[in-house]
Amino acid sequence: MPTSNDILAVIMGGGQGSRLYPLTKLRAKPAVPIAGKYRLIDTTLSNCINSGIYHIAILTQFNSVSLHRHITSTYNFDTFHTGWVQILAAEQTPESTSWYQGTADAVRKQLNEIQVSGAEHVLILAGDHLYRMNYREMAQYHLEHDADATIAVQPVSREDAPSLGLLKQDKDGRIVDFVEKPKDKETQDKFISGDDPERPFLGSMGIYLFKTQVLIDLLKGHPEYDDFGHEVMPLAIKSHKVVGYTFDGYWRDIGTIRAFYETNLELTLNDAPFNFYSKKSPIYTHARYLPGSTVENTKMKQVMLADGCRIRAAEITHSVIGLRSRIKAGTKIKDAIIMGADHDIQTMSKVKIGVGENCDIEGAILDKNVRVGKGVVIKPFPRGVNYDDELFAVRDGIVIIPKNASIPPGTHITPEDVEYEDTVA
Repeated sequence: MPTSNDILAVIMGGGQGSRLYPLTKLRAKPAVPIAGKYRLIDTTLSNCINSGIYHIAILTQFNSVSLHRHITSTYNFDTFHTGWVQILAAEQTPESTSWYQGTADAVRKQLNEIQVSGAEHVLILAGDHLYRMNYREMAQYHLEHDADATIAVQPVSREDAPSLGLLKQDKDGRIVDFVEKPKDKETQDKFISGDDPERPFLGSMGIYLFKTQVLIDLLKGHPEYDDFGHEVMPLAIKSHKVVGYTFDGYWRDIGTIRAFYETNLELTLNDAPFNFYSKKSPIYTHARYLPGSTVENTKMKQVMLADGCRIRAAEITHSVIGLRSRIKAGTKIKDAIIMGADHDIQTMSKVKIGVGENCDIEGAILDKNVRVGKGVVIKPFPRGVNYDDELFAVRDGIVIIPKNASIPPGTHITPEDVEYEDTVA
């Protein structure tokens, strides 16, 4: 088995994250809150720590202040520990004056730091996936097969095949072919790799483990290749020994507003497919010294409730209620994500942070520090509708109230009250 010093984890800190806009208007994608009190990147960082990988570099570029603040305030090892989590921000150097052009280009621009670490293997990870995985098991598989590179793969259905890179694997585990997001059935059928009729394909999870020198040779030898999935991995499959490590646990790519919304609401179920409460492999986040939530005369069903909330005489169903949320009397919330507040701030504004009295909110995401006045009604739009307004946005029918927004009392954001048409490509 490799020791903790043999593997360097490199986490992609996220590009512009346009498919998660407006949640990414003021933050990087891995910094988007999830499950009431966490950030997306927390699961990947926790997987590293729980796997005994303590040398971690995070590559950041776009809207990175919030992400930097979260990482530096959360992931600090004590002085008797040899581990570290460092941020490698995009920078201009004598060798390069451009920003990161893609995942592979980001790693290429940090090869000096990777070499300085002395790691024999580099683990490339995304910062916007939700899953629990022991990377040491993948590393063991990598070593046993003496692979130049290993790709984490997952059995997937035909329904999911068009959204993933599909891999063809031989009986010895070696990857022999690759296609990126095939749309037609004829191409898909060439990549059937399993006997399970429900999940006959192997989809790439975007998790790669390289021998360090192999990674350096690939990236320096092909400076025109900017992306791992589209360019570097297909090249590596042809020129090096690349194997597939099968992971059959829960895994979600939080790439769109719809995926983010549905994944969060799944967490409220009694039999939620992902468990944040594992004693063996906990998910870490920023330690906050908040009191327990106070709930008065309120009916709740399938609710994930974070710390520091104050809820009075409300009715909440199938929803996530984030840190420091304020929900006042007579309000109904259903199928919604309320992210809460960064601070318990009281201002002179007529509309205070939180959700006011007698509101009716359904099928919506309320970002941090949102102010919703008395009697506001928010309802979901038909699925597939995308629309932008000064006060709100709609993505795939889901209403999003952006961070720090204020919704005046009595506002109705519903399909019947808004003259809308698709305005988003």
